[in-house]
Amino acid sequence: MANQSKIKKGKEDLIFTIVNTTILVIIMLIILYPLYFIVIASFSDPLEVLAGNVVLLPKNVNVESYKMVFRDSQILTGYRNTIFYTLLGTAVNIVLTVLAAYPLSRKDFSGRKFFTIMLAITMFFSGGLIPTFLLMSNTLHLLDTIWAMILPSAISVWNVIIVRTYFQTSIPQELSEAAMVDGCSDFKLLVRIILPLSMPVLAVMVLFYGVARWNSFFDALIYLSNKELFPLQLILRSILVQNTMSEDMVAEVDSLANRQVMAETIKYALIVVASAPIIAVYPFLQKYFVKGIMVGAIKG
Repeated sequence: MANQSKIKKGKEDLIFTIVNTTILVIIMLIILYPLYFIVIASFSDPLEVLAGNVVLLPKNVNVESYKMVFRDSQILTGYRNTIFYTLLGTAVNIVLTVLAAYPLSRKDFSGRKFFTIMLAITMFFSGGLIPTFLLMSNTLHLLDTIWAMILPSAISVWNVIIVRTYFQTSIPQELSEAAMVDGCSDFKLLVRIILPLSMPVLAVMVLFYGVARWNSFFDALIYLSNKELFPLQLILRSILVQNTMSEDMVAEVDSLANRQVMAETIKYALIVVASAPIIAVYPFLQKYFVKGIMVGAIKG
C-alpha cells in the first residue's frame, strides 16, 4: 500500500532534481569555501599561506596567531565593549519593538493607521548623516558615550511591522478578548499571554538585532573618539583595512619582515575570533527562524 501511494517521478522530474541539487551544492561550496579557508589559514604557518600552499587543509598547524590576537589589550577591550553593546542594544531593540508593535496590532487602537503611516515614512526618508550628527552632539550630547552606540539604532520599523504582523496573524483575537473579560490589563495581556506565544518571532528579532549590533562599526566611527569605548569591529577595521597593528600584538616578533608575514595569519585569526560568537549562537535560534520569518513575510 505504501509503495502504491507514492507518486512516481517522471524522467523530467529526475533530471530537474539532479540539476537543481548540483547547482545548489556548487553555490553552497562557493559560499562556504572562503569561510573554511579563513579558518584553516588562521591555524597554518604564515609562510605556507603566503606561498599559496594552504588549499584544503592547514599546513604546519599552530595557534601563534591566536596567541598574538589575545595578547593585544585593545582586542580584549573591543571584545568586552562589543558584548556589552550587543546585549544592552538588543534588549533595548526588543523592548521598543514589542512596545511599538503591540498597539499597532490591536484593532481597537484608534490611531493605528496614522502611526503605521508615520513609522513607514521613516523607512524612506531621514534627516541624513549631518543633521543626525548635530542632533547627537549639540542637542543630546551623546558623543563618546555608550548611548551613542545604542540610541541611533534603537528600533527598526521593518522589524516592528514583522512583529505586528505576527501578533495579528498568530495570536487569536478570541484569546485576547477572553483575557480582557477575565479582568486582564493590557500590560498583563502582553507579558503573560502575547509574549509567551510569540517566541518564534522574538527569537528571529534577537538574531536580527544581535547580528546587526555585533557587526556595527559605523556609529562608532562617527560618534566615538575614545578608544576605550571602541567596539571590536572598529578595531578590526583598523587592522584589516588600514593595516595597523598594536605593539602588544607583535611585540615578540623580532623583525619587520617577520611582522609582515605574521600579519597575514593574524588577520585571519581576527576574523574567526570576531565571527565565532554569532556563529555559535545561531544554531540555538535556527529552529525558530523559518517559522518566525515566514509569518512576518506577509506585511498586510
